Amino acid sequence: LDLNFTNITIIGGALGVGIGFGLQNIVNNFVSGLILLFERPVRVGDYIEVQNLRAEIKKIGLRATTVETFDRADIVIPNSDLVTNQVTNWTLGDRSMRLIVPVGVAYGSDVEKVMRVLMAVASESDRVLKDPQPMVLFLNFGDSSLDFQLRVWISDFNDRRIIQSALIQEIDRRFRLE
Repeated sequence: LDLNFTNITIIGGALGVGIGFGLQNIVNNFVSGLILLFERPVRVGDYIEVQNLRAEIKKIGLRATTVETFDRADIVIPNSDLVTNQVTNWTLGDRSMRLIVPVGVAYGSDVEKVMRVLMAVASESDRVLKDPQPMVLFLNFGDSSLDFQLRVWISDFNDRRIIQSALIQEIDRRFRLE
């Protein structure tokens, strides 16, 4: 039996390099998992945005983190993505957030009256925080409207769409009355 140890060594070396590259990713995700568990830049229950994906963190494992999108799809994200990419954590320190409601009104509308109505809607809502105070801004002369923004703070990030909808409905009702 004639064995050529040079060929076996080359095959063994190539196999070792391949396994090394494969393990590199696993070790990277494992170390990133340890960073996430000890440093805690994200926690279970946080709402994050990473690479244009918005989701709630459901489970942080040593290799990967499971998140649930607002459409209730579960996605497994390698931990290294959460450590090396920019991650926006909407709820890390506080669940409150600023909500911006854009409002356009017809040219010729009474600007002061529009601003008064928007401020009244915000001030009278029990879902809008009083501190920081609501703010109304007249931003621009748009292509077909005078452009305003109603800026309010709410106590819970989860309620943002419900509160925004309620504010828009009340703004529409009040504009009709005025």
